[in-house]
Amino acid sequence: MRQWFRALILPVVVCLPPVAFADARVLDRSVAMVNGQVMTWSELDFEARVLLIYAGGTEARSAPLDFHVLRDSRDELITHRLLARAAEALVAYPLDEGELEAAVKRFKMRFETQATWQAFLDRHETDETGVTLTLARFLRAQHVLDGKLRLKAQVSESEAKRWVEEHPELAELPLTAVRQKLFADRFRSLAKGEVRQARKNARVRLLGPFAGGADGGAS
Repeated sequence: MRQWFRALILPVVVCLPPVAFADARVLDRSVAMVNGQVMTWSELDFEARVLLIYAGGTEARSAPLDFHVLRDSRDELITHRLLARAAEALVAYPLDEGELEAAVKRFKMRFETQATWQAFLDRHETDETGVTLTLARFLRAQHVLDGKLRLKAQVSESEAKRWVEEHPELAELPLTAVRQKLFADRFRSLAKGEVRQARKNARVRLLGPFAGGADGGAS
């Protein structure tokens, strides 16, 4: 069922604004403090691109990202840090064998040549380890949400039938499709609550131009 909550993590949206943010390496600064750990502008820009590219938004290899994409990405990356750190502390929700390696391979396949892949790394002054760490947090966060919420989000056949009765205009939908839709909706709602709780229990301070975005999450 993981495909139903992948959309929660990060939408594939790469915007091309008339005036893009300046190069992160030039204007590097703190954008968030998460349990005492600083997230810098360059980390935000790089990790946002990694997740966008991984999800299929290959334009993010070089296209400028606008304010809204970066702000939403910041919130997602904070969530990944909180959920992954909690899983590590509990020694729970481990990745499957070979899962991370497969994710990195999938990511590298978004680049047509070795030269374009290396150019991306050079542009962000990093190496494959940076990509691996970002994807590891992303996957670990997925495991946490899946492990905590998948059973709670299950939809019975009787629930699906009741929903169809209440929505006769969709009576032609196969019951399996109805159950999948209701599962996705329920999972999304539960995941939002889980993320809010994680933020509530953490020390998160938003800094810089994004400090007024989202719910702030400060404590």
